[in-house]
Amino acid sequence: MIGVVATLTVQAGKEKEFEAVFADLSAKVRANEPGNLMYQLTRSRTDAAVYKVLELYADQDALSLHGKTEYFRAAGPALGATLAGAPNVEYLDAV
Repeated sequence: MIGVVATLTVQAGKEKEFEAVFADLSAKVRANEPGNLMYQLTRSRTDAAVYKVLELYADQDALSLHGKTEYFRAAGPALGATLAGAPNVEYLDAV
């Protein structure tokens, strides 16, 4: 299994817009990617502008598929318009 933790900082006042775009993306991931085992948006308790996406994939093929989907690519510009900077993405191997 492969884990991914993506840290995203959202511009002040754009939290609801970000959450709406992400909710749509998340529904599509869950409906179309059987190799995706978890795709959960979380929000920091100490900094309301910081969100973390917790992802878990069955294998590298499932992770690669995720990044190539039309809906993932289409969500990029909409999500990007709400962010205060580039995401920080960390990849993890299950032990």
